[in-house]
Amino acid sequence: MATSKPRPQLRRAFIALAAGACGLVFAASAQAATLPTLTVAVTPTSASVGGALESGGVNVKTTDTGLKEGIVIVIALRPGVTLAEAEGFAKSKKVQDPNNINELGSIVFDAEVNPGAPNEVQTELKPGTYLLLSGTGEAEPTVKTHFTVAASKAPAALPAPGATVRAIDFNFRGPSVLHVGELVRFEDEGFLVHMQIAFPVKNVKSARKAVKFLREGKERQIRKLVVGPPVSFQGPVSHGAFQQQTITAKPGVYVLVCFMETQDKRDHARLGMERIIQIAK
Repeated sequence: MATSKPRPQLRRAFIALAAGACGLVFAASAQAATLPTLTVAVTPTSASVGGALESGGVNVKTTDTGLKEGIVIVIALRPGVTLAEAEGFAKSKKVQDPNNINELGSIVFDAEVNPGAPNEVQTELKPGTYLLLSGTGEAEPTVKTHFTVAASKAPAALPAPGATVRAIDFNFRGPSVLHVGELVRFEDEGFLVHMQIAFPVKNVKSARKAVKFLREGKERQIRKLVVGPPVSFQGPVSHGAFQQQTITAKPGVYVLVCFMETQDKRDHARLGMERIIQIAK
């Protein structure tokens, strides 16, 4: 089975565009208020976790101090995996391929953050031990801390999403139109690690050109079609992981894409992991 890793050049270009897009995709405060809140605070050298540390639905509120183009990743360790084993894995070459995380557990959360307003995303946590990694740009994220989630006697239930967009090997399933103010779940149902990033283009005609260029690997032509900062709905996560957010991005035409890369150096977009979607009022 082919494994994958992020395609650094193309993803870096879109992350750079996203640097000025802080606040595009946040969970609605009214919905978040009904959930326990897990707080994550990251800096260039450290990270801390607080708030709700019980299983069930949770609103993850991430704040960033001084970490430009920051990335926050949460890995759930399998029962029996020790922290020493996890730290050893993190220092090995295996960490370069996110699919190798299966040896330890799974990537259950991956979001981009920037200084300023906190980023809020809904997800669900199971009892167990978790690693929190953070980094910046395309640099390899590193383990900053770990935390334990206890079993709750009354786990909170996540609000039902208005729509669900699923990443599979190698495509996307779900509605082609999302609405501002709509709570949407983004989920990885593939066997491989996938991500969901959408970049805006002028119109459907431009979107079709972008899809063509993505399948042909023509990076420069793609960048010329992008008309604004992209929306990172979900960073690279493992099978079964999901995140919920209320759509707040600017209405328009977008191309949803996965920039992970296979062992033979083909990114998933070239294999069909791109889709034209619209965000409507």
